[in-house]
Amino acid sequence: MIRILLVEPMNLIRGALAATLSLEEDLEVVADLGALDQALDMARAVPPDVAVVNVVLLAGDGLATIARLAAEQPGCAILALAGPGESVLLNRAFDLRIDGVVGTQSAPCDLVRGIRRVVRGERVIDASLAVAMVAAPRSPLSPQELNVLSVAASGMPSTEVAAELHLSTGTVRNYISAILRKTGARNRLEAVRLAEGAGWFQ
Repeated sequence: MIRILLVEPMNLIRGALAATLSLEEDLEVVADLGALDQALDMARAVPPDVAVVNVVLLAGDGLATIARLAAEQPGCAILALAGPGESVLLNRAFDLRIDGVVGTQSAPCDLVRGIRRVVRGERVIDASLAVAMVAAPRSPLSPQELNVLSVAASGMPSTEVAAELHLSTGTVRNYISAILRKTGARNRLEAVRLAEGAGWFQ
């Protein structure tokens, strides 16, 4: 029996998915949640074989939560549900550690098939999303550089950015120089606009 942790913010969709998956003889939805904040505790209580997570929940701290889930539950595959407009976030998720993605407009049988494949250790990428993911602008910045740029986006001087991030002012200046070099931006404001336009802060 494949144990599934389902995390989907829309109650109606989550209920429909849980009901559909439970019809399969080899699938069992052991938990269905509307947010990621309880996913770690739930996975510790009932270790799942696969976590099915809507990719919109990976914005902000969601990627860090998924990274912790992957580290704590190495036997748990992670399958994202995503729409065509979420390719930037999907690329970041794949860089981090997810095993597959199924489009939100796919048929239920595609999700069932995807779950079984990722549990077997296969990589699953919905064909309708693959082109969008390849075409999406990928961030050339490291996570720490993105972090520095996101704090600097408020316009605060380097000394305050350094204090906020518990770094030295020189280190922050080095990060900013690297950011400008990698993005080709002429100044910090231009780098922020570029990052925001490409969705790198998601």
